[in-house]
Amino acid sequence: MKLLITGTAGFIGYHLVEKMIDIQNIEIIGLDVINDYYDVNLKFDRLKNHGIEKSQIGDGNLVQSSRWNNYRFIRLDLMNKSALDELFQNEGFTHVCNLAAQAGVRYSLENPQAYINSNIQGFINILEACRHNKIQHLTYASSSSVYGLNETMPFSVHHNVDHPISLYAASKKSNELMAHTYSKLFNLPTTGLRFFTVYGPWGRPDMALFLFTEAMLKGKPIKVFNHGKMRRDFTYVADIVEGVSRVIQTTASPNPEWSGKEPDPGTSVAPYRVYNIGNNNPVELMSFVEAIENKLDIEAEKEFLPLQLGDVPETSADVSDLARDIGFQPSTSINEGIDQFIDWYLSYYHKK
Repeated sequence: MKLLITGTAGFIGYHLVEKMIDIQNIEIIGLDVINDYYDVNLKFDRLKNHGIEKSQIGDGNLVQSSRWNNYRFIRLDLMNKSALDELFQNEGFTHVCNLAAQAGVRYSLENPQAYINSNIQGFINILEACRHNKIQHLTYASSSSVYGLNETMPFSVHHNVDHPISLYAASKKSNELMAHTYSKLFNLPTTGLRFFTVYGPWGRPDMALFLFTEAMLKGKPIKVFNHGKMRRDFTYVADIVEGVSRVIQTTASPNPEWSGKEPDPGTSVAPYRVYNIGNNNPVELMSFVEAIENKLDIEAEKEFLPLQLGDVPETSADVSDLARDIGFQPSTSINEGIDQFIDWYLSYYHKK
């Protein structure tokens, strides 16, 4: 297998490289644009752990890892179609996992163009490169946010998802539609993964666990939205990448029972699949906060606020399809996962 993973300076991409690198007879190239949506130093430190030094990184040049002989990295913007096409032609990838995207629901209200550029234009460039280079399987990141106004719990890939409430969610739904088109027209196997609130060491600074931990250690209040009446299917990153690694190695196939008279949104007559990948065990937001308080031995000062625009009060993942097809079974409890994150946070930021 020769695998391209995009977004490897990002949170999930970083952990996926660590997970995939020891597979027998695999060669991996990581790709990231390293934008400044959040602290680039965190991104460069992730890359450093992969044996990629900041001083070696330039636009468009492949850097050999000093840690693994079967890993290289390239700084490249998915919007740069000609450079992306050249990379595909030169490297002869067999598999692609696209995790590169402009993340964040709230930011999509402020800077919508970033989502069109990265999540739409960047993704069509990936699809085109996969199509013309005979990629055996494209796995890509979708999001639980596609469920939007849907209130049927748990969320199922067999539910309709035509009512997103943020441009970020709409861009991820668009990715699924675009992937299906390429699966049908060009017989390109594609699998979309709807991630549910991923957390853990090396996490994103704009996510709740990071924000809560940082504020509590500084003695500042934490912002608790929807007055605490929220539930999230928090999913530990090690569980996530275990599932992703299995999906990459399980090529999407057509559903022989699919019918256009009763179309199933999660499968197709084409080699196309969509899966939820979550913990399948939603946690009350206040219980989440309590677990952080217990680990830090700090009682948080709480600022209760209304639900944010573009957000939903509850998420819950039905992962039965993923369990059936690849044996996915999340195993990390919320307390264990929070402990792991805070241990990393204190070590990384030297706060004892």
